[in-house]
Amino acid sequence: MRTVIFTILSLLALALGAVEKPVVHRPDLDKIKAETTNENSKYYYPKLLDAFMKNDTVMTNEDFQYFYYGTLFQEDYDPYRPAYDEEKLKEIEPLYYKSTHTRQEREDMQHYAKAAIEDNPLDLQQLKNLIFVYEQNKKVNLAKIWKNKLNHLLLTIASSGTGQDTDNAWIVVFPRHEFDFLNISGIKVENTQFQEPYYEAVKVAKKKEADPDTYYFNLQPILEQYYLKHPSETND
Repeated sequence: MRTVIFTILSLLALALGAVEKPVVHRPDLDKIKAETTNENSKYYYPKLLDAFMKNDTVMTNEDFQYFYYGTLFQEDYDPYRPAYDEEKLKEIEPLYYKSTHTRQEREDMQHYAKAAIEDNPLDLQQLKNLIFVYEQNKKVNLAKIWKNKLNHLLLTIASSGTGQDTDNAWIVVFPRHEFDFLNISGIKVENTQFQEPYYEAVKVAKKKEADPDTYYFNLQPILEQYYLKHPSETND
């Protein structure tokens, strides 16, 4: 099991061109909350958001951890927020399954991806789609910049635990990231099962017999923030 988890981390590090091996670095959410809500901190969330949206790669691993988990403590945070412009998404969704695209189709995909990322910078699927369009349009530098950002976000999740059991479950800020993280890492999700009090067991298709068939995610931070904003639902 540990070999499989290390492989995921190593593949992400390779994609980043990292020299050092990635290590598990569980987020200190209390500290992250304090720093990302402090206007005088270098990790103040608006500063990190501004840096993330720029076409450069100046953010550090630490910046990405504060940015990703700092999202939990923003006033407009909603873990169950709908996709951006769902009608438009339904319209262009068939394009994601095509092997080739016209110039107009690529423009439509890029326009939607950029708008969706403006709405939710942690939309991992649309980050992936934006990178795809940049690559198809031969915008090599932009593709590398945004691939760097996406890989750092994935590495942030991967470094939050090992995923091997509930005690070492990965921590995400949106439930959808469970699927995105595994799928982008090349692991096919088969089904999920909620386990009390706040874990998600995700069944996956094994590529080799020795591979695990289940990974675990810790949803406690998501649920805590959700019920803080929707206290009436705690009695449902």
